[in-house]
Amino acid sequence: MDRLDAMNVLLAAVETGSLSAASRHLRMPLATVSRKVADLEAHLNTRLLIRSSRQISLTDAGRAYVEASRAILQQVEEAERVATGEYVAPRGELTVTAPVVFGRLHVLPVVVEFLKAYPEINLRLSLSDRQVDLVEDHIDVAIRIGNLPDSNLVATTVGTIRRATYASPDYLARHGTPMRPEDLAGHDCITFEGFTSPRLWTFMRGRRQVTVPVRSRLSVTTAEAATDAAVASLGITRLLSYQAARAIAARELQILLEAFEPAPWPVSAIYIAQGPVPRKLRAFLDFAVPRLRAGLSHMGE
Repeated sequence: MDRLDAMNVLLAAVETGSLSAASRHLRMPLATVSRKVADLEAHLNTRLLIRSSRQISLTDAGRAYVEASRAILQQVEEAERVATGEYVAPRGELTVTAPVVFGRLHVLPVVVEFLKAYPEINLRLSLSDRQVDLVEDHIDVAIRIGNLPDSNLVATTVGTIRRATYASPDYLARHGTPMRPEDLAGHDCITFEGFTSPRLWTFMRGRRQVTVPVRSRLSVTTAEAATDAAVASLGITRLLSYQAARAIAARELQILLEAFEPAPWPVSAIYIAQGPVPRKLRAFLDFAVPRLRAGLSHMGE
């Protein structure tokens, strides 16, 4: 039995929450994952995991063994990185994820410049509006918009994004400008699924949250579609500030109800807590964070 390999399988099962999730994460047959854990328990002559149909939990012996295994594997990984020169010169493969529109507008330009500066690093940029699991999806760095839950992830704030209400000058000239959230009841609205409700929008009046009914003339699944429909004067929409930035700059849209906006959302670069940060990851963070901050400096204003 390869004990380091078995330790790695055990840690994957614990960190992903189940043997089947570990199987997907490691790209290893479930039967192999189960056998390796069983072989390790037999070798130690003790039970490490309590298995149920949906999840696993650690025994006291398992908890202690997992902590020791994690430390051992980190030391082995660090030794390998030193031996291969990863801590000497930034090199290797890096995977970064970001929301689709934000990634295209703000992250991709930074990535292009980063790769020009670091020719020995290859980077995969995964643009997705779903919140991926950094462990299961093998992600080195994720750019997240919104408040973050407590976790074992390391987060660096790079800026803030407004959640604002928009309409075209032509629409407002024909239908009037809402001055209070309650005025939206008399307007046509464009809702972006996953960000706004098709029936209720929430605002702030001082420290008090205000929820008002809206009439959704059009519901769409992308920010680009919501922006285009608003520019076409179909109605009023709600977007994150970066999603409407170009239309605002072209004066195709204007911001409404600024006094009632909710607090801006933070934008963070996050990665998994570990021992010494690999040089390729540190190089990307040192390069990208100040550039993203500069690009977002006006977004939360």
